[in-house]
Amino acid sequence: MSAALVAALVAAVAIGILLGLLGGGGSILTVPALVYLAGVEAKAAIAMSLFIVGATSLAAIGVHARAGRVRWRTGLLFGAAGMVGAYSGGRIAEYVPGQVLLGGFAVMTVLTAVAMIRRRTDPDPEVAPARRPIARILAEGMAVGLVTGLVGAGGGFLVVPALVLLGGLPMSAAIGTSLLVIGAKSFAGLAGYLHATAIDWPLTLAMTAVAIAGSLVGSGLAGRIDPALLRRGFGWFVAVMGIAMLAGQLTAA
Repeated sequence: MSAALVAALVAAVAIGILLGLLGGGGSILTVPALVYLAGVEAKAAIAMSLFIVGATSLAAIGVHARAGRVRWRTGLLFGAAGMVGAYSGGRIAEYVPGQVLLGGFAVMTVLTAVAMIRRRTDPDPEVAPARRPIARILAEGMAVGLVTGLVGAGGGFLVVPALVLLGGLPMSAAIGTSLLVIGAKSFAGLAGYLHATAIDWPLTLAMTAVAIAGSLVGSGLAGRIDPALLRRGFGWFVAVMGIAMLAGQLTAA
């Protein structure tokens, strides 16, 4: 087993833990791990990341659901709209250079991180959130899905902030609900990519299996950490990864 493959599998463990613990961040690691550790071409890496993150998210949702941290109505509506946007984004990505997609990925992560870090309070988890208009949920889901399909992000780094900042969900519920949304959108985006992109299935399935194991660990830890700390930690993690990727793209240019 090559050193590059070992490094990619170790990264897959971290991907799974992040998805289970934070409901996002997995794709922010998956794409760089495939490109910089496994040497996968950019568009193929994005397509592979959609499968890895989607399968891992669906595997991790069980623990959150049993703990009451999944808002099914919001998740299903957001996810359905996101699938439409993600499939469209995946088809559009066929005509966009890979380096442009990676650059857009990096910029989106930094902007999202700023919004998460600046938020000062979290909704009270004991207070039932008001039912939000279906049209607004669908519009937000489609917009986030479009970005997911374009840049290969499972969307947790956008879905979690959207559910917290726009949907008014407490961080714990946003994390659990986001896994449902991420799974749906990731596979829709993958369907868009597969029209023109071939992927390495043995590597994809190996990283998925390891990531699922990590996600079960992360899901078990999620309910034991303060939501505000999770939110800030998520924001800073996303900021560091986004800045690192943006610097890499600027250097390559």
